[in-house]
Amino acid sequence: MPKTTPYLIGAGVAVAAALAALASYTATRPDAPTTSSVAVEQQTVVHPEPERYARRDAKDPLAVGRADAPVVLIEYADFACGYCGKFARDTEPALIEKYVDEGTLRIEWRNFPIFGAESEGAARASWAAGQQGRFRQFHRAAYAEGAKEKGFAEDRLLALAREAGVADLARFARDLDSAAARRAVAEDQEQAYALGATSTPSFLVNGRPIAGAQPMETFTAAIEAAKRDAAKRGAAKPAEAAK
Repeated sequence: MPKTTPYLIGAGVAVAAALAALASYTATRPDAPTTSSVAVEQQTVVHPEPERYARRDAKDPLAVGRADAPVVLIEYADFACGYCGKFARDTEPALIEKYVDEGTLRIEWRNFPIFGAESEGAARASWAAGQQGRFRQFHRAAYAEGAKEKGFAEDRLLALAREAGVADLARFARDLDSAAARRAVAEDQEQAYALGATSTPSFLVNGRPIAGAQPMETFTAAIEAAKRDAAKRGAAKPAEAAK
């Protein structure tokens, strides 16, 4: 995994990330339109360094899709974020059906809690559920319509774990408060901040930043462009080897 300390990122990438963060705020403020022209423009720009932030760990319990998929979408999100919930309910299932199931796309989750202690607790709870193979189920329960309004206090996290089918709730409770959970969440946060993200949701699609819960068409365009670029790189390798 690449280092994510801000001062190790190239100046050009850092500036681009800062602009992405500003666009993310613009795209996700309450009075913003559903489709952001800034986000549409962003997806045409590829930043090579952020593209390497994909972990591609086949054993990652917080990811879905083939580790060798040509396109990786990284999502930086908070369970207390309403727009993250909108993406989880309205867009992500369609992306999974259209691209993940066929092997084109991998989706990697990054916990990016920015709304306080309960957000932090929910992030650690999602990691703990993942240790028992139930991250996706916890993710679905935590982002269900109306779930955010119930908060993420400790008793609520246990209820979500039950709903997600976590088998060993005692282990879940231990994992939730473990140093490993805190470290995992901190690493995700560090990566997000290093990229300049300041609001949720924020995305990278093979290095293409997308700000906010954009409509399906925005993600489709970015994924298709990344797929074409990956195919070109794959075609270029044999030619380079023949030289």
